[in-house]
Amino acid sequence: MKIALFVLCDTDRLENLGRMSNAFMIAKEALENDDDLKFIFSGAGTKWIAELEKEEHPLHKIYMEVKPYITGACEYCTAGFKQGLHVKEAGIPLISEYKKHPSMRRLIVEGYSIITI
Repeated sequence: MKIALFVLCDTDRLENLGRMSNAFMIAKEALENDDDLKFIFSGAGTKWIAELEKEEHPLHKIYMEVKPYITGACEYCTAGFKQGLHVKEAGIPLISEYKKHPSMRRLIVEGYSIITI
């Protein structure tokens, strides 16, 4: 199965912690089943990288398990939300396929199921 998971939710509300947790559960299940996974931070979701890099964050451990499989972060949104330094320090690649954004269309054409969180 081909899954493209886009994290779009902001870090500003407790309910979004649940969304981020769900994103990691989807990712872990996909990886355990050898699915082709694209895990992408976009929009306000780019703010999660700085938070998840903190060892004291409750999702840090699962983030570190999934981190090697993270595809990248939207270049445009990373800049727009002023997350460039955090994304760079975390070693997350920037994606700029279509006007400095990831191309959802390309992923759909390639047969990926798109999940947005």
